[in-house]
Amino acid sequence: MKDEALQAAVAKFLKNVSGMAQPEIVQAVRSAIASGKLQGNESWTGAITFSSEKVGLDITIYGKIEL
Repeated sequence: MKDEALQAAVAKFLKNVSGMAQPEIVQAVRSAIASGKLQGNESWTGAITFSSEKVGLDITIYGKIEL
């Protein structure tokens, strides 16, 4: 497999994941603000985990979300 094809395949996967996850995260944050769990002006840490037994990878990436 050519490196360009691999890079493109991974980028496509990540774009799909991002497109599916973003609306879910936005809705969860809106619900948390509406219920009072969040005030709407703070920050918190979130995490995304990717795992694949076939390729032997299990990684969690943490990042700060600031409102």
